[in-house]
Amino acid sequence: MTFVQQEDRKPVIAILTVADPYRKFCGNHANFRDIVKTGKQLGYLVYVVTTRDLKLNEDQIQGYIYQTDTKQWVQQWVPLPDVIYNRIPNRGQEKKVFIQRKIDACLNHPRIHLFNPFFFNKWKLFSWLKKSGATADFVPATKRFGTRSALAEMLNEHAELYLKPESGKAGKGIMKLTFDSQDSKPYKLIIQNPERNLIYKTAKFPLLWRRIRAEMDKTPYIIQQAIRLTRYQCRHFDLRVLVQKTSRGYWSVTGIGARLAGKKRITTHVPQGGTVEDPRDMLLPTFGPEGAEELLERARASAVTIARQIERACEQTLGEMSMDLGIDEDGKIWFFEANAKPMKFDEPKIRQKSLQRLFHYSSFLSRTNKV
Repeated sequence: MTFVQQEDRKPVIAILTVADPYRKFCGNHANFRDIVKTGKQLGYLVYVVTTRDLKLNEDQIQGYIYQTDTKQWVQQWVPLPDVIYNRIPNRGQEKKVFIQRKIDACLNHPRIHLFNPFFFNKWKLFSWLKKSGATADFVPATKRFGTRSALAEMLNEHAELYLKPESGKAGKGIMKLTFDSQDSKPYKLIIQNPERNLIYKTAKFPLLWRRIRAEMDKTPYIIQQAIRLTRYQCRHFDLRVLVQKTSRGYWSVTGIGARLAGKKRITTHVPQGGTVEDPRDMLLPTFGPEGAEELLERARASAVTIARQIERACEQTLGEMSMDLGIDEDGKIWFFEANAKPMKFDEPKIRQKSLQRLFHYSSFLSRTNKV
């Protein structure tokens, strides 16, 4: 039996995922490899463990270590972790009873710390932010999708709306609805697909309602006011902000990127045709050098305020989140989305800092007594 020893009494950190019969475990293997490599460089023992192999009543468990010489994941005996970084890869797996019980057991363990225990739900996010005067003003007008009359009423108030799945990811399932009284077919529904948009137009609201319901199937949706964002070369963009906790347990912005929508696309997500851009380049044409810097500073402060409120309202320990912030033509900042399981940032400086901060915060957590 091979047992991996902990170095320099730093906390043992486990990346939690689920088993996969073909790839050993699910999730982004390249991301996990980067985390393990960074941990080794910083003197931490970090490994990947599946919910099946995480046996909290044992002193030693089976975890996966990445071997750089063979470029393979090898299962070894490792000590029970002090901190668990939850990377259950999707909502369907997270909802399974066995996995929910395992996460609850980790949360209730007297010594082990687990952070970011679940994916966010869009409706809950906006509800949490509306509860605080410090964050309510960041939220566009938002309602849960329900009755036909409620949709008609909101479309009467806002001529452009977004319809978003409550538990959507990477822009999948998002639709845009507009009303133009000057058009012979005033109702226009834009349905976003990775390859191209589908456009449905009609003069009759009941037909529009029927098409929307067919597109949604039984998925819960929210309806949200469309904000007229500032543009770059006639395309809208938003800021992608990574917020993480530091070695002292405080929220701090790790970095800000920008995502520019593809031509004629309704969102900025890269899987939907968006591109990675420099935020200053996006802001300069409209706001100038000083205005761009001032907006980025306000975005940093706003992101920290939002992260604090989300953690306070959800009543769980969080260590990181990414969020999408928009800036309208008047320079007002809007909140659109937060992700409790951020995808890796493509910007090298943000990426490197984000990996290091995972270990800084994990060290902080390990020194903190569970209440």
